Amino acid sequence: MGNTIVKIKLMPTSTEVDLKKIKLKAETIIKKSHGTLGETKQEPIAFGLIALILTFLIPESQELDPIEKALSAIKDVSSAQIIDMRREFG
Repeated sequence: MGNTIVKIKLMPTSTEVDLKKIKLKAETIIKKSHGTLGETKQEPIAFGLIALILTFLIPESQELDPIEKALSAIKDVSSAQIIDMRREFG
């Protein structure tokens, strides 16, 4: 079975949130789900608010709903939204 590449946007609750802490917690959740964190980007939204865009690899057999729910439950995260998902080839 193959892998799935997932890109998810984590929206913080405010501009004062420490994005490094959110990233570390997200990485722990992804690892517990047998995934590997790849690229991490910051995307300016408005008025100083910055979203965290995480790209990670998980086995195709792994369900995404529990991961998305766990990521949205991180302290200081207002929402988690999958913005891209595709099968890894190669």
